[in-house]
Amino acid sequence: MYQTTIKKAVELVGIGLHKGSPVKLRLEPLASNSGIIFYRSDVDVAIALKPENVVDTKMATVIGKDGYVISTIEHLLSAVYAYGIDNLKIIVDADEVPVMDGSSASFCMLLDEAGIIELDIPKKIMRIKKEIEVVEGEKYVKLSPASDLKYDFTIKFPHPVINKQEYVLKFTKDSYKKEISRARTFGFLHEVQYLRSKGLALGGSLENAIVLDEKKILNPEGLRFDDEFVRHKILDAIGDMSLIGMNFIGNYEALAGSHDLNHKLTLELLKSPENYEVVELVGAKTAELEKAYA
Repeated sequence: MYQTTIKKAVELVGIGLHKGSPVKLRLEPLASNSGIIFYRSDVDVAIALKPENVVDTKMATVIGKDGYVISTIEHLLSAVYAYGIDNLKIIVDADEVPVMDGSSASFCMLLDEAGIIELDIPKKIMRIKKEIEVVEGEKYVKLSPASDLKYDFTIKFPHPVINKQEYVLKFTKDSYKKEISRARTFGFLHEVQYLRSKGLALGGSLENAIVLDEKKILNPEGLRFDDEFVRHKILDAIGDMSLIGMNFIGNYEALAGSHDLNHKLTLELLKSPENYEVVELVGAKTAELEKAYA
């Protein structure tokens, strides 16, 4: 199995969640061993996808360099990761990735339009060798060794529509597209009102998020899944974990995980080479590992 990129450049225009202004997104192919590179065309700044380039995790995963940032990268990265794409240039003409409908479905469609090609160097994945955990109070995120890739996420919200939800995704590209990609981000009306008073979430609407008041969902069309909330948390986690720089094999588990905890988990994982090994997907012995990213 070899490294991949997209067959052709593709682009779309969508609204930025925080500024509420149109953002042009363009994806371009890159050669083997290039990795994922973000580029802000409005200020001519390139930012490599690395944990050390994360500058904020309060409301989204934000990367930055030389004072310039790109926000809300996790939904796009979630789709890129699910498609097993190793090398890609992501170009935006603003400081955030467009939010689209609040899920990663639009990005999956864009990648389907672009197509995927194999390059000339074997694909590398990371195999988790030791259990790594980050705990804050009762919240935690954890990676553990396994022969496949699984995401097990539990959330608890004191809200009658959400309460406690758990979802386990046995990861493949197909299971991601069917079970996870359409799950939208969500927020509470009082939070949206507060953010707008601070000049944020100006692009947020019922078109790109599930919004709840104290008792109910405000979106007239309702939910796409009964447990859409926890499914979206898995979508976020997949995007956040892509910061390690390659696909991985192991189990991810979270209770009330967040962008911040996911970022800390990537840093903890990469802190010691004893935590993982990098495997080239060549030869019969890697056939099982290849299935997830076929």
